[in-house]
Amino acid sequence: MLKDMSDSLIRLYDAVRDSRGKDTTAFRTARLLHAGPRKIAKKVAEEAAEVALEAAMGHRPNVIRESADLLYNLVVLWVEAKVTLQDVWDEMDRRERLMGIAEKMPKTLIGGSKISIHPLPSDRARPRRVR
Repeated sequence: MLKDMSDSLIRLYDAVRDSRGKDTTAFRTARLLHAGPRKIAKKVAEEAAEVALEAAMGHRPNVIRESADLLYNLVVLWVEAKVTLQDVWDEMDRRERLMGIAEKMPKTLIGGSKISIHPLPSDRARPRRVR
């Protein structure tokens, strides 16, 4: 079954890559690629949020559908960013060798250098008035 999934991702990646330059009025993928990286990134973020919300609500069928949408938009983003499936598989293999299959790499270790991630200011971060 997993081989089928990787085969499906390969076929999807190839189809998305082949959509570049096609008629944007007839092909959704061509239209999305033409819109550029910001629009594609926005779609990835929207789909990821939808997957998370559906999972939080316990709607398994919707999680499945939204996950498929997320994978599609993620592949479009990879194509736009010139990231190949092999690039992603290689990174997953590297992480498995370093930390084990179930672990996510800490942000401070990406590329061997430390990076600082600061949260964006939000309404919650502001002091509240006491009533």
